Amino acid sequence: MFNRINIQNILFLDIETIPAYPDYKSMPERFQKLWDLKAARLIKSENETSDQIYEKAGIYAEFGKIICISVAYFHNQELRIKSFYGEDEKILLEDFSGLLKKHFNSKQHLLCAHNGKEFDYPYLARRMLINELKLPHILNLAGKKPWEIPHLDTMELWKFGDYKHYTSLDLLAAVFEIPTPKDDINGSDIARVFWKENDLERIVHYCQKDVVTVAQLFLKYQGEKLLKDEQISWPE
Repeated sequence: MFNRINIQNILFLDIETIPAYPDYKSMPERFQKLWDLKAARLIKSENETSDQIYEKAGIYAEFGKIICISVAYFHNQELRIKSFYGEDEKILLEDFSGLLKKHFNSKQHLLCAHNGKEFDYPYLARRMLINELKLPHILNLAGKKPWEIPHLDTMELWKFGDYKHYTSLDLLAAVFEIPTPKDDINGSDIARVFWKENDLERIVHYCQKDVVTVAQLFLKYQGEKLLKDEQISWPE
């Protein structure tokens, strides 16, 4: 199954998201009330409050925003990396959308992310609509039959039909002896590193390592060897 997919037609991607505001108190009152309702279903202890778990807001497109999109694609035997990032979400989404429309807009093109069907793809589409941007063809699922959707998901592919099974990217990297992308920070650190440490470059580097890992994982699914360092073209 995997070998029928031309890896040259795949755009691998990963996104990093944060809560839309630095903290609960910074939110407009209307959104505070709406987050309270959302948080009521997320709170697991009577000692927790919606204020305390606001750091989780970044995983919800209605309460968060995207600060980095890293993509990777194969050009011959080389994996090329590019990132769209910044504090202005609309600009980075416009730039990313421009890449999709110019270079990944035909029927043979595919997107690939880890847990992309549950997180990355819908998050991107929702934030584009919120920012009043037209959805690129490859993200617009309206009217498409299931087999027409051009989205691959390395986590879903690993399930082999077992819908109860969740496997992290870091675990699969360990299983297939791929260098870990989590050697500095992980997803739970992103909001802190952005809002408190003001270190967006660190987040971008982490995101790029994630997308390289997704590409390496897909190569292993195809029974291919991992890329050597000299085959990966990092942004300057």
